[in-house]
Amino acid sequence: MKRLVLIALLSLLAGCSTLNKLNPFSSGDAQLKPAELTPFTATAQLSVDWQASIGASGEYVFTPAVVGTSVYTAAHDGTLGRFDAGRQVWRINVGQMISGGVGSDGKLVVVGTPKGEVLAFDAQTGRPVWRAQVSSEVLAAPAVGDGLVVVRSGDARLFGFEATDGKQRWVYQRSTPALSLRSNVGVVLAGPVVLAGFPGGKLVAVSSANGAALWEVAVAQPKGATEIERIADIASLPVINGHEVCAVAYQGRVACYDTTNGNQLWAHDMSSSAGLDMDDKAVYVSDVNGAVFALDRSNGASLWKQDKLLRRDLSRPLALGKYVAVADYQGVVHLLRRDDGAFAARITTDGSAISADPQRAGGAGSFVVQTRSGDLYALSAH
Repeated sequence: MKRLVLIALLSLLAGCSTLNKLNPFSSGDAQLKPAELTPFTATAQLSVDWQASIGASGEYVFTPAVVGTSVYTAAHDGTLGRFDAGRQVWRINVGQMISGGVGSDGKLVVVGTPKGEVLAFDAQTGRPVWRAQVSSEVLAAPAVGDGLVVVRSGDARLFGFEATDGKQRWVYQRSTPALSLRSNVGVVLAGPVVLAGFPGGKLVAVSSANGAALWEVAVAQPKGATEIERIADIASLPVINGHEVCAVAYQGRVACYDTTNGNQLWAHDMSSSAGLDMDDKAVYVSDVNGAVFALDRSNGASLWKQDKLLRRDLSRPLALGKYVAVADYQGVVHLLRRDDGAFAARITTDGSAISADPQRAGGAGSFVVQTRSGDLYALSAH
C-alpha cells in the first residue's frame, strides 16, 4: 500500500516498517474486506481514447505528466517515454532504476532515482540535459515550471534547481516528527510560490525565488499518547483554485486557506492520505476508509458522501465538469455524479491498482490514469 507505509525519519537508513493496524486489507480482521462492486444503471459513459504501456512501477508510484496532448511517463526499470495522443514519440532507458516521476513543462522531463539523483531530459527528443543530486531517494514527481525544477527528497527536503542547467538554486528543510507516512507526495508550483505539505500536518508556502518560507499553517495537530497515534501527515498534494488552496491530512482534517497569507477559510475533520480536488462548487476528498465526500467550497459543509467503495484503496478524486472520477486497487475507474455522488459509469483497466493520481488531459472530461502494471489509459467521460 503506497500510502500506508511508515518510516522512522530519525533512523531512515535502518529501513521502514508496515503496520497492520493502518492497513485496511490486513488479514487480522476478516470483516475488513474491500467492498464488493454492485450493479447500477449507468447514466454516463467512460470510453478509452487510447491505451499504451510503459512498464511496471514495482514498489514505487509513477504519476504521468500531461502537457497539452503529450503524456510523459516512466517505469521502475528506467524506461521513460512520451506519447502524443497515444502515439509513441520516443522511448528511452535512463540507465538506472527510477523511483520518482514524472515532472514536465513540455520543455523538460524530470525523474528521480532511489540514490537521490535527479535526471532531466529534453521533452522533444528524450536527450539527456543535466543531472543533479539530492540528499535521499526521490519518491515524488518533480515539479517543473517557470525556469525552476523543485524536487522533494525522501527526508522531506525541497530542492530548487535551475531548469536550464540543473544548478541548485536553494534548499528548504524543516524539522519533522520521528514517525511519518512514507509517501510519494510532491509539491505544487503556483507562480512565485511553492506549496508543500509535511509530516506533522503542516502546509508551507515557500518562495520559488530563494526557498524562504512565506507562511506556514497547521492542517492537523498531532494527537495521542503514542508516535503512531500522533501521525498527522499531509501525504497528498494541495490543490489550488484562484486565491484558495486546500489540503487534507492523515488523521487530521481538510482545510482551505488564502494563498496570499495563509489565513484559514474553513476546516472539516477528516482523515485522508489519497488526496482531494476541487471545482467551483465543492472540494472532493477520498477519505482513509474509501468513502468519497463532497464539501461545500464556501464553508466546508458536507454535500454528499459515497460510501460504497470502502476499503478499495481509492486514488485522489478528479473533478471533471458534471462528474468526479476516482480509481481503486483493482484498476477500476468509477465516475460519480457531481451533484449527488451517485455512480454514473464504471470501466475496468488491466486489473492492477491505480495508485498514481489521475491526471486531466486536453478536452473536457478527458483524463489519464497509469496502473501499477504500467498501462496508460486515456479516458473520456461523457
